[in-house]
Amino acid sequence: MSPPHPPKMPEQSNTAQMPLGSTSIGRLLMQYSVPAIIAAVATSLYNIIDSIFIGRGVGPMAISGLAITFPLMNLVIGFCTLIAVGGATISSIFLGQKALDRATDVVNNVMVLCIIHSFVFGGLTYIFLDDILRFFGATDATLPYAREFMQVILLGTPISYIFIGLNNIMRATGYPKKAMISALLSVAANVVLAPIYIFVFDWGIRGAAFATICGQSVAFIWVLSHFCSKKSYVHFKLSGKWLFPPIIKRIYAIGLSPFLMNATACFVVVFLNKSILDVAGADGNIAIGAYGIINRTTMFFVMIVFGVTQGMQPILGFNYGAGQWHRVVETLRKGIWIGTAITSLGWFVTEVFPDTVSSLFTTDAQMIGIAREGFRFYFIIYPVVGCQIVIQNYFQSIGHPKLSIFLSLTRQLIFLVPLLWVLPPHFGLEGVWASMSISDFLAFALALSTMIIMNRRYGRRFATAHTATDDRKTDTPRQS
Repeated sequence: MSPPHPPKMPEQSNTAQMPLGSTSIGRLLMQYSVPAIIAAVATSLYNIIDSIFIGRGVGPMAISGLAITFPLMNLVIGFCTLIAVGGATISSIFLGQKALDRATDVVNNVMVLCIIHSFVFGGLTYIFLDDILRFFGATDATLPYAREFMQVILLGTPISYIFIGLNNIMRATGYPKKAMISALLSVAANVVLAPIYIFVFDWGIRGAAFATICGQSVAFIWVLSHFCSKKSYVHFKLSGKWLFPPIIKRIYAIGLSPFLMNATACFVVVFLNKSILDVAGADGNIAIGAYGIINRTTMFFVMIVFGVTQGMQPILGFNYGAGQWHRVVETLRKGIWIGTAITSLGWFVTEVFPDTVSSLFTTDAQMIGIAREGFRFYFIIYPVVGCQIVIQNYFQSIGHPKLSIFLSLTRQLIFLVPLLWVLPPHFGLEGVWASMSISDFLAFALALSTMIIMNRRYGRRFATAHTATDDRKTDTPRQS
């Protein structure tokens, strides 16, 4: 696989004066990643708090019903991140190339695409909801809970998509703190409303979904007002390009990686659910609920790593677009160390306090016991997951989606699915958990090897481009 050519080199004297091109990488990561991490932690916490309210306010079968919705939720988010991440990446690259008008056109196109995707995908999914949930592993006991939750979520997809799409652009165009505030607004509203809807109004699991959409509505207004204001560096322009094919093509090309990651995660969870139901027998629904607890815990730490990669994205995209390869490498190196530290903390917490974590969600002793076993087996290799996530998002952030897509497919599809066919029939639930940890390790090893090989090639290309630029600057006209 040959590396793409580096972008055309801009004049370094002007680029280096811009903060993303000159401020120390450590300071930039603090400036961009800390707000993104806070937003990610807040989002993860309100997902966890929702699950706690549902588990304790509705019951253990509601937790199992919620777990059934995870693959569909991944698919819902996937169609949104297809636009959001692609738009954020190319807007930061355009800013690195000092193409403000093109970055503005990206915002216009992201807005329209979010609306189109939400109505098409949300509408079709709503029509065939029961059939989809059955396919994902819902039983007669869990289907009513899963249906009630997803009906509300799907009706709110236009608000969710626009909020998520524009919030990613906000962060990528130099407003990380405002992007953090929008996420915090969403979380705060959700955390306040969820217990009211569930316990006071007695709306059950549907109340948790309503609280989620209400929280996103508050953030939606905040984000929309930012891009409607002419004071914002990048904002809506009626005179700009809307549904512009070259920009749409680039958005989809780069956004395809996170979309495929979410889409494959969706279908992998289907395999996981069916494997769990097959090997757990009569305890299948309880085991699905235990997996839901493990999944929520896993996603808490993964979302923090995603916060790091979201903070890295504008730094990587800008400096790659500006031709400052040494700053790209430094950002990647620091990001890997941070990501690995975060997932190592996740391993420690679940290794030492598995029952404490599970008891937050449920008082069912059987579900806690199954979750304990899952934590021990699945999290044994968890520290390297942070490194794999950072590397995968690195290729996406510098505008090379094919490598990112390849790495996202290896863990979810190429490694995990075959293991789920082989191990669970022989080792039961332990085989399910072991399949997940083995695939994580294989994906990490492949990502690390790919990064080392490709970075050597990228480095040589940038060095050649810089040498050619310096040669042109030192050329003098021949004397006649």
